[in-house]
Amino acid sequence: MFEERERGYEAKWAHDAELKFRIMARRDAGLGQWAAGLMKLSAAETADYVQSVINAGLARPRADAAVEKIRADLAAHGAPCADDALLDKANSLLEEAKVAALAAPKTS
Repeated sequence: MFEERERGYEAKWAHDAELKFRIMARRDAGLGQWAAGLMKLSAAETADYVQSVINAGLARPRADAAVEKIRADLAAHGAPCADDALLDKANSLLEEAKVAALAAPKTS
């Protein structure tokens, strides 16, 4: 019985970790798309940029890694964006990603 409970906790932890990963990847992708628009990147550049933002979030698993990258990239491209606007967009996209992830059909 204890082993069953332990397996249940492990399965829940794995599920929660995967859900968090999907939510953050979705948020980072949306944030990358948004920032690419501000920087006026081409479609090909946008696709590469979105992937680089997602990778930044994966490489440095802090909540703000993608935001830090975008902040630096916007400044480097001379794209005007207030810090509050960037953080508001990140929070908005995070909420949208949570809703989308929770509404997605279960794949197990």
